[in-house]
Amino acid sequence: MARPQEFDTADVLNKAMQLFWNKGFESVSLTELLKATGLSKSSLYGTFGNKRELFLAAYDVYRVARAHELEITLNKGLARNALETFFCKIIADARAVEFTSGCMSTNQAVEMAPYDPQVRGRVEADFQLIEDAFASTIERGRADGSIKSSRSSREIASLLVVAFPGFQVMVRAGAGEARLETALNVLLSNLDT
Repeated sequence: MARPQEFDTADVLNKAMQLFWNKGFESVSLTELLKATGLSKSSLYGTFGNKRELFLAAYDVYRVARAHELEITLNKGLARNALETFFCKIIADARAVEFTSGCMSTNQAVEMAPYDPQVRGRVEADFQLIEDAFASTIERGRADGSIKSSRSSREIASLLVVAFPGFQVMVRAGAGEARLETALNVLLSNLDT
């Protein structure tokens, strides 16, 4: 008879997500992972299979939470304002002392996606979800009158999704307020022309 599970899977996944988000997959040792989650080796292997499978499950938790956050942000008020709010939040979050980890999907695009097809698929799906959300918001903006651009929604959304990690990287590289504000204004001007 199997022993009953003695841990909360959601709690373990959240703790693992935080650790992987902060340090990346490769930098997390098995010892750190067991300590952070409170799992024993047998529980980790019995429930998740291995470190990589636990990482994928934890990354999926991140992705669901960020998709929900994106939906809330982009559906508030006028569409143009929602897009501006999204980018201002990205910049503010990247500056926050407690938010040194950046975007987990952007991090994984660099760390694991080049050689791990499952991670690459998740990263691609995340950025496609963001692009689709941007395109829908742009369409909503045309309907509410806040976006006047004659360019295709998909074309503008593609530009926005490429710019999103760029803002995070530039903040972390020390870009000044004026530079970021200018870049954001130029980016958002694509909604008006």
